[in-house]
Amino acid sequence: MTRHVTSERDLRSLERRSMYSIFAPLDANERLPRELILESRRHKTLGRRELAGALWLPALFLIVALVAWARVNALAAFSLIALLYAGFWAFVLLGERKSK
Repeated sequence: MTRHVTSERDLRSLERRSMYSIFAPLDANERLPRELILESRRHKTLGRRELAGALWLPALFLIVALVAWARVNALAAFSLIALLYAGFWAFVLLGERKSK
């Protein structure tokens, strides 16, 4: 019976026989969990939160333009902006409650 001499190169390698006795080789066709998570994020549809985030800035610019055009006082402008902000939060939060 021949004895296998282990060299330093074999000890650093992950291809040694003892590694396969401890860990099973990975299946090349099986998807990893992180890949599945990334794939689900990529195919995510546009939700209420993303829609509210996309519409917030154009709505704010529209309010500022209307306030400048109508020459409304600052208190009314800030209250209109606060109402818009609260409306978008209500839109997001009420939509999440219905989906659950």
